[in-house]
Amino acid sequence: MNHVLQMAMAEAGETAESLAGQTGVDPKTAARWLSPGRVPQPRRRAQVAAILGRDVSDLWPDVLRRREPQWLREWVDWEREALALRWFEHTWIPGMLQTEAYARATLAGEALTTAEVDELVASRIERQAVLRRESPPLLTTVIFEGVLYQSAYGDRELMREQIQHLSECATLTAVQVHIVPKDVGMYPGLGGGFIIAELPSGEHVAHVDSQAPAQILNQTAAVATLSRRWERIRGEALSRTQSLNLIREAAGSWT
Repeated sequence: MNHVLQMAMAEAGETAESLAGQTGVDPKTAARWLSPGRVPQPRRRAQVAAILGRDVSDLWPDVLRRREPQWLREWVDWEREALALRWFEHTWIPGMLQTEAYARATLAGEALTTAEVDELVASRIERQAVLRRESPPLLTTVIFEGVLYQSAYGDRELMREQIQHLSECATLTAVQVHIVPKDVGMYPGLGGGFIIAELPSGEHVAHVDSQAPAQILNQTAAVATLSRRWERIRGEALSRTQSLNLIREAAGSWT
């Protein structure tokens, strides 16, 4: 519970419903702002702070300690609000399901200082907090099978722990993991990974990976294109049960 926000609302005589009406969001969305780790979009933060007569830094001090790169912050804000996330990866285990050691390995060889790597890894792990909320978003991931067998610089123990962690995550109620088998041949996923977030408003926004900083898309046509591609990729994947069996088999191969 964000007790500072709760107290500020009480002192100002405001409720989740009244804040929702003044900021143009659904009352359920406003109520979620009281939950740990739930931070409104920047514009909403400013509106709420003004209504309550408080500084944004008082109500959400964590926004001043954000670890993710500036270009990623808009997406992280959407991610925290999302009701559902559809995540496709052809190269990595999805960041939301990575161990700290695996996350660090994905950054090896980049032109980054040790401190920068530490910040990026910490940011990625902190983003996983949405899955531990009382009402987490539904995370549906599709992963290419080859990722399960892709060595992390020869560190078999690192990979064993990562694939075991993935198998544990795959049993969570709010997580669905589907694997595209290696023998599927050419399929739409060869174009690269992406994420589609479904927001409480019904709007959809997307995050598209690239060699440069990723793109964040909210144009209807662009997101619709990715949604169609998602359906085609999902159609090539195994069922949840079949995928879990494959993941467990892969975990055993790293022992």
